[in-house]
Amino acid sequence: MSRYVYLVRHGEQQDAEHGLPDGPLSGRGQRQATAIAERLSGVPFASVHTSPLQRAVETARTMTARMPSIEPVPTALLMDCIPSGPAPDMPHAFESFFGSVTEAEIAAGEAQMADATAEWLSPSREDRHDLLITHNFVIAWFVREVFGAPAWRWMGVNQANCALTIIRVRSAKPPVLVAHNDLGHLPVELRTGLPVEQPF
Repeated sequence: MSRYVYLVRHGEQQDAEHGLPDGPLSGRGQRQATAIAERLSGVPFASVHTSPLQRAVETARTMTARMPSIEPVPTALLMDCIPSGPAPDMPHAFESFFGSVTEAEIAAGEAQMADATAEWLSPSREDRHDLLITHNFVIAWFVREVFGAPAWRWMGVNQANCALTIIRVRSAKPPVLVAHNDLGHLPVELRTGLPVEQPF
């Protein structure tokens, strides 16, 4: 039996360039959410969970509008967070990121991600599909977890807005990454959210 976990980063936030911590989707973000909804509309999801932040909730609502039999459930396990702190083996180039991050924020993120991966990377007794609408760092942590990479390695793993990452969880074998940052459903003008412009 296999459990498939579909991780989707929220759509582009309105006025995100102004540094606002949360807000509604931009017009482009709404189009991104519609595109990923159309791509996944035929998947028989057993559950849909979303971060409670507005940009994620609006993405989830757009997506589940095409899945009339299921409602998105907000959960703090999918909140935006800092999944881990600096480590001795971490490249020095990442140290500046933690300049304004508190120890309390790191501890909260570590606890949250331990609970989140325990919740969704555990095997199922039946084939099932679970959809999670969340944030860049959360998805990066899930990918790091699949590979068993060092704790700091979530840094530098990036997802575009409404890109698709899929993890397959199996009973007798380690989980596998089926797809990461898949943008096939998004035309070039809707590919936003990555730290550098993409040459495609």
